[in-house]
Amino acid sequence: MRILHSFLALALAFSVAAPTLAADAAPEFKVDPFWPQTLPNNWVLGEISGLAVDAQDNVWVIHRPRTLTARETKAGRTPPAAPCCVAAPPVIAFSPEGKVVAAWGGPGQGYDWPSSEHGVTVDPQGNVWILGNGDGPLGADGKPDRSKADGHAIKFTRDGKFLFQLGKPGATKGSLDKNQLAKAPKIVFDAKGEEAYIADGYVNHRIIVYDAKTGAFKRMWGAYGNAPTDKDQPGVNPKTNLPDQMETVHCVVRANDGLVYACDRQNQRIQVFESSGKFVKEFLYNMPNLDQRIPGRVADMAIWQDKAQSYLVIADGNFETVRIVSRENGQEVRTFGRQGPYAGEFSRLHVITTDSKGNVFTGEAGGHRVQKFVPNTPIK
Repeated sequence: MRILHSFLALALAFSVAAPTLAADAAPEFKVDPFWPQTLPNNWVLGEISGLAVDAQDNVWVIHRPRTLTARETKAGRTPPAAPCCVAAPPVIAFSPEGKVVAAWGGPGQGYDWPSSEHGVTVDPQGNVWILGNGDGPLGADGKPDRSKADGHAIKFTRDGKFLFQLGKPGATKGSLDKNQLAKAPKIVFDAKGEEAYIADGYVNHRIIVYDAKTGAFKRMWGAYGNAPTDKDQPGVNPKTNLPDQMETVHCVVRANDGLVYACDRQNQRIQVFESSGKFVKEFLYNMPNLDQRIPGRVADMAIWQDKAQSYLVIADGNFETVRIVSRENGQEVRTFGRQGPYAGEFSRLHVITTDSKGNVFTGEAGGHRVQKFVPNTPIK
C-alpha cells in the first residue's frame, strides 16, 4: 500500500508541474488597495491568524492583539504617548465594502478565551467559532502554563454572545484521544452545520470530527485515512519516502460534494478524503533540495465558489504567493503575489478565504493586514 501511495503521489507531483489548458479559464487577480476601509477608534491589527466569509459575504478576521508592541500601541498607554494606536478587538467583521460591522472578543464569563488566537469560522447558522494555538497563559515567571494550553473551540453569536464551548484547555493527550484538542488551528462544518471538522495539527496529527451541537466525538483520521500517530518523522523526500503521518495539519476545507481537503503544511501536500475519512488522493507541492518545510507551501487554502467549485486557492507561505490549482488534480493554473511590504505583496502569508463573488482575501502574520484580490471574471 505504501508503494501505491508513493506512485500515486509522484504522478500527481509531476502533473502539477505540467502545463494545462485550464489556465486559460482560470481567473486573474488584482489587489484592491482601498479595502478594507480605515479602521475606526485608532485600532490597529496584530498577527492575522484566521479568516472566514459568512453567507452575506462579510469577511471575519481574528488577529492576535498580544503580538503588538508598545511602540505600535502608544495611544493605549496611561497616559497616551501618541495619538495612535490601540489594539483592535480580536474578532472583527468587515462588510463587502470593507466597513467594520462587528468587533468583539477577549476573556469573559463562561468560556476560556485562547492564550493565542487562531482560526475563525462562521457556521451555516451564522454563529462564529474561534480556536487557539497557544501554550497557555503566562505565569509570573513569564513562562506559559502548558497544563492550560489551548485545546478547545468556542462558539459565539455574530454579536459576540457566548453560546457553547467544545472541549477545554489542557495538555495534549495524544492524537488518539477523543476529547482533548491540542492547539487546533481551523474548524469547518458540513452543509447543514451538524458536524464540525477540526484540523488538529499543531501538536496532534489528525482531522477530528465532532457533533457541532453536542460536542460528541464522531470520528478521526490521519494521513491516508489511517489512525493518526505521534511517532517521529524523517525529513520529507517525495521520491522515496512519503510520510505516513501528517505534520502540522494547518487547515481543513469541505467541498459541496463532501470531499474534505487537509493542509499537511510541513509535508508540503494536500490530502483529500471522503467525509468518512476514506483517503482519495493527494497533491504534492514539495521541491527537492529546497529547505521549505516551514512555514509550508500549503499554509492555508479555500475553495473557489463557482458552481463546480473548480479551484483550490492556496496560501503558499514559503514563496509568499497565492496559487490557484485545479480541485480535481491539484494542477497549478495561476499564481499571484510575491514577498514584500506593498499592496499585493505578502509578509508571512498565513491564512486565506474566498467569497461568493470570487474575491480572495489574505491575512498576514508579518504584515498585520488583510488584503482583497478581485478577479477579472467574477462569479455570477
